[in-house]
Amino acid sequence: MSFDTSNPSILRPQRLLRALRISQVQERVTPPHCHASGQLFGAMRGLLSVAADSGQWVVPASHCVWVPPHHVHALRSHGPFAGWSVYVDEASCGGLPAAPCVMRVSGLLREAVARASSWDDGALDARQARVAGVILDEIAAAPHEPFGLPLPTDPRLLRVARAVLDDLADERGVEALAAWAGVSPRTLARRFTIETGFTPSAWRQRARILRTLELLASGQPVTTIALDLGYETVSAFIAMFKRVMGVTPGRYGEE
Repeated sequence: MSFDTSNPSILRPQRLLRALRISQVQERVTPPHCHASGQLFGAMRGLLSVAADSGQWVVPASHCVWVPPHHVHALRSHGPFAGWSVYVDEASCGGLPAAPCVMRVSGLLREAVARASSWDDGALDARQARVAGVILDEIAAAPHEPFGLPLPTDPRLLRVARAVLDDLADERGVEALAAWAGVSPRTLARRFTIETGFTPSAWRQRARILRTLELLASGQPVTTIALDLGYETVSAFIAMFKRVMGVTPGRYGEE
């Protein structure tokens, strides 16, 4: 099925949604944009990094991202990519999440999207409309997953967050980061926790986890990842990853 993804907001009358599948051997990069339709997208192979106005996420193939209408978002894949996308007519988004979020892909949703991606461009018949309704129900009912990395809104805190993202091996503590940003350590720690839900150190650990998922998807060895992220020993890195994710980095892609 061919579909002009440069203008996905144009859906024909009586078209609740439109689905498509994408496969390519090179990295996929979509710059910041928005459209009138809601969008659900995920990977069948590879890893997606997604940025929206409320934060950024790294999404493995077991999960997907919902972006409501008119929300600016951007994405890129890491390594060879095979994925899917569903564009939902704005009029059908009333009962769906009002903010961008990450959710786990159910087997039912995956199969329904696969079916919908085979449809032609005409209006939906009764059977197709029922499948479309299943997709909308699954989006509405899917539990949100904590794969997000929220960004603070305070300009001083945002400067700190972006500095951490630019160099995840940087071990500067709250005091040094606060002095660099021109804010007191107490204010930095308190406001950062309020705005993101994480302490500065926990937020950096979360960023390292997400970066690890990117590098694992691109085929980087665990030892290289540990050293690139500033860990003195591979065992310390593996222990941190397992504590947060429940499995070791080597086992993660097998789950």
